[in-house]
Amino acid sequence: MLFEIIGWGGTAVLLVAYFLVSAKKIDAGSKTYQFLNLFGALAVGVNSFLHAAYPSVGINLAWMAIAVWALARYKKLS
Repeated sequence: MLFEIIGWGGTAVLLVAYFLVSAKKIDAGSKTYQFLNLFGALAVGVNSFLHAAYPSVGINLAWMAIAVWALARYKKLS
């Protein structure tokens, strides 16, 4: 049950991130957006792995990698 809550929580985080960018409340290049994507994809990825939904695991790993890459660029620019 805990992993179902984690998965749904991750889905909610990803949807909130998308809504905030679409509503122009945050910028797609912001750290906030990248952190929301990172943690949302991590939560959904864990749930997907436990359900053996490997295509979903793959896309969430890619989603996390992009977020980590974007966040690493902030560190280099600082």
